[in-house]
Amino acid sequence: MRGLNEPVSLAEVEEIYLPISRLLHLHVEATQALRRATETFLGTPATGGTYVIGIAGSVAVGKSTFSRVLRALIARWHSQPKVALVTTDGFLLPNRELESRGLLARKGFPESYDVRKLIAFMSAVAAGERASAPVYSHQSYDIVPGRTYDVDRPDVLIVEGLNVLQTSDGQTGRPPRVFVSDYFDFSIYIDADEHDIEAWYIARFQTLREKVFRDPRSYFHRYASLTDDQARETAREIWRTINGVNLRENISPTRDRARLVLEKAADHSVRQVRLRR
Repeated sequence: MRGLNEPVSLAEVEEIYLPISRLLHLHVEATQALRRATETFLGTPATGGTYVIGIAGSVAVGKSTFSRVLRALIARWHSQPKVALVTTDGFLLPNRELESRGLLARKGFPESYDVRKLIAFMSAVAAGERASAPVYSHQSYDIVPGRTYDVDRPDVLIVEGLNVLQTSDGQTGRPPRVFVSDYFDFSIYIDADEHDIEAWYIARFQTLREKVFRDPRSYFHRYASLTDDQARETAREIWRTINGVNLRENISPTRDRARLVLEKAADHSVRQVRLRR
């Protein structure tokens, strides 16, 4: 379940992740019981609906690992709920469209997402309908044409991404009236010192250079021949001009909108958990 350069120990799973899972279990049971009571009152089928958890944070902060471990823990509740995990990478605009808009270098910024499609997906889930999310390939660095990930009325849906708590789509003019987070029952932000996140990003870039980038089909194959020093400088420049800017301008400002914040230390371990009552 661990991502590249994202260590997590079984002790931390027991001390941090498991209590969060138990807290969420209480929230899910209470929320779905209220929904079923409301549906009974309205005379509609009592299903309880899908409980939606949003997970936000920077590139390389460990969102994916946290999401996968959390999904595994939730699936092992005594009720054995059906759990789905979706990343908002699939709702990035295709590269050809980003190129035509001059936005390829701003992939991950609010304006690079098809927010309308993401909102439609969340709305379908909320309505108890089957929904499909586009599939994103980190190898080709693009949306995979014709492939979708189907979400069929899960009990719990985890939505993970840079932009899940943002209230702007990056477009000028009238701000959107509906936000992705409007559909969340619970939200989590994974936080760390920017200096540490930058170091994790550089380390991950170097690992990818030694593995994934060596595949000729990789979008970043051109980086495979870099020396260690060149790889570090390239990753540092990408952080300085893209990921660090996005973190400061668009991601970090959403931290206080989360219900729960996990603060990580330099070794990736969670050093503090803050819960907004």
